[in-house]
Amino acid sequence: MTHITAAAIADYFIWLANETGSYISNLKLQKLVYYAQAWYLALYGQPLFDEDFEAWIHGPVIPALYQEYKNFGWKPILKDVEPPDFSEEIRDFLEELTEVYFGCDAFELEQMTHHEDPWIQARGNLSLDAPCRAIISKASMKDYYKTRAEAEENQEA
Repeated sequence: MTHITAAAIADYFIWLANETGSYISNLKLQKLVYYAQAWYLALYGQPLFDEDFEAWIHGPVIPALYQEYKNFGWKPILKDVEPPDFSEEIRDFLEELTEVYFGCDAFELEQMTHHEDPWIQARGNLSLDAPCRAIISKASMKDYYKTRAEAEENQEA
């Protein structure tokens, strides 16, 4: 399996939006990539990709990924992409994640991240509208979403 990057995960979601005729903005893309990393950390104990997220005003952002798509502004990202060549395990994981998060709009996803510990902790005592470049640690993401996964398992049991 090739080394996975945040850009490859982003390409998956852009490809999916193209396939399904869905609207995907830079904001929504950032949150989907964030949740892919967060839940992968929680479920598999290791990062899906190396890049770090920063705790920006509108939620978690990978700056390089933001820069790549910022010219689209709030409009949908229009880019032809091939479906990334992931292992079956990664494809299955992304399909499950998609069922939960892909139908949400960018604002819903932003609001969700604003109520979750990793983004809140990274920002510290900053006001909601204060710029912030603090890194959201992979450890905080792993711990928070692992706790959520365990809580959901216990509810189902």
